[in-house]
Amino acid sequence: MRLLTSFAAGLVFAVGLVLGGMTQPGKVIGFLDVSGGAWDPSLALVMGGALAVYGIAFRLITKRTAPVLTPRFLVPTRRDLTPRLFAGAALFGTGWAIAGFCPGPALVSVAAGMTEALIFLPGMVAGMLLFGVWDQRAARRPASSVIRSRPPAARARPPSRS
Repeated sequence: MRLLTSFAAGLVFAVGLVLGGMTQPGKVIGFLDVSGGAWDPSLALVMGGALAVYGIAFRLITKRTAPVLTPRFLVPTRRDLTPRLFAGAALFGTGWAIAGFCPGPALVSVAAGMTEALIFLPGMVAGMLLFGVWDQRAARRPASSVIRSRPPAARARPPSRS
């Protein structure tokens, strides 16, 4: 049942990407090119619609005592902002801006036989493999500095001596 549900969710996601035009690199690049004169805000509308659906669904679903297909909810608990996170976001954004693809739309476009996606896919896979090698090496080094996401006032303070 879980496999079928996962497949159905992926299929709905793929159909949404196609209907929203997010498998067309020109639309993505048109959104990111705010100074080129032909800015296309449709990606913001697609993302805004997705965020609205997620926000409502998350609130409704987490009111349940447990999910339907697993014993407990798996909600991220980490709140720290690491250099690794910023580096990954910068690399992802750069690749997205250059190619007009991110992994989800790239896979949907490959399945549709889009030539640009077929050219992009080996680079994406190579990047993932290189990250795996880099991550294993980084795991053997001492921990790097971490930037906390909470402001200093929200952190625990020692009691004042009045």
